[in-house]
Amino acid sequence: MAFRLIKDYDTTRNARYIAQQRADTETIEDGLNSLDDAIKTHKTSQTAHTSDQITHQGFSLRTYIESLYNRMRNLILNADGTNVKEVVDARVDTDGNIAPLLKERLDRDYMRLNKRIKRVVHVDDYGAAGDGVTDCSEAIMKAMGNGKVKIKLGPGVYVVRGVKLRSNVIFEGDGMDITTLILHDETPSDEWVITNADHQGGNKNIVIRDMTLDWNRERQNGTMKAMGGVKSSCLLLAQVKNAWVQRVRTVNPALHGIDISAPTYDISDSDYTKNGCDSIWIDGCICEGYGDDGITTHYSKNIFITNNRCLYPSGTAHALGKANSNGIEVDDGSKDVWLFNNYTEGNVRGVEVKAHAKWPAP
Repeated sequence: MAFRLIKDYDTTRNARYIAQQRADTETIEDGLNSLDDAIKTHKTSQTAHTSDQITHQGFSLRTYIESLYNRMRNLILNADGTNVKEVVDARVDTDGNIAPLLKERLDRDYMRLNKRIKRVVHVDDYGAAGDGVTDCSEAIMKAMGNGKVKIKLGPGVYVVRGVKLRSNVIFEGDGMDITTLILHDETPSDEWVITNADHQGGNKNIVIRDMTLDWNRERQNGTMKAMGGVKSSCLLLAQVKNAWVQRVRTVNPALHGIDISAPTYDISDSDYTKNGCDSIWIDGCICEGYGDDGITTHYSKNIFITNNRCLYPSGTAHALGKANSNGIEVDDGSKDVWLFNNYTEGNVRGVEVKAHAKWPAP
């Protein structure tokens, strides 16, 4: 920004002197206003600086981040272990592109999902109300349509009889305990607060984030019990490819807080991950009061479980005195499950990796 000011005023002609002084004053005023606007824009811009322009410990931020990332990539790609072919194959996306890391592939899939979204809708515009009374099940289904949509839920308590999410859907609240979904008092015991729509055919590309899921175990005078199998959890994903569960709190389910699974636990096929989930990321979630396990996986592969808290189960899915509730359980036939930075408290076991007698171990 350059200012061009008059250096020598003509003091012999009063009218000209005043005009010159006014011109300089206006130039300075315009310059200051432009500078103020530029500072405000800079403060609110998400891309005010590139990583090359920021220094950290004597290096540009770009150099520092790339160095750390390449070190991590080198550690993972050169790690020794079994099942290497499976890990390598997990980095190939549905279009046949190869990512250096599985995590990088998940990030790319997430960006691709955002591009698929054609509409952003609010459930209240379809008749839902976060008043803790209105049955919002039909309104949510209308808002979802055939998918390719981002569904917004505002603050409040939304009563549902079980939400069934289709493919290519982002289901987003305003935050844990700000947006709550609770099961209607007449909902049977075998339902979930949220699950995917097609367990048998499978779904793909689902995001669930920033909300609380309350299974409402005290409904119908506290008679709600776990119905066995994959039923009776707050959140079940069955045969889903590419899903992100972020900052979701689950409260008092009869069975599990979050279950990443196949449509059934009773698998006889030798390809035991064929109908399970693939490429799921559970991050920043809180599970409390679960009847069995906080977070569990069955017959699924490429699962990231990061930065979660699983606290104080009720143990009601077990006989009195025989509680077997775990914070995080990696169960029957699961493959390539990654656990980072999780916290568990009050469980029989913080983390359990196991299988039942007639099914393969993880």
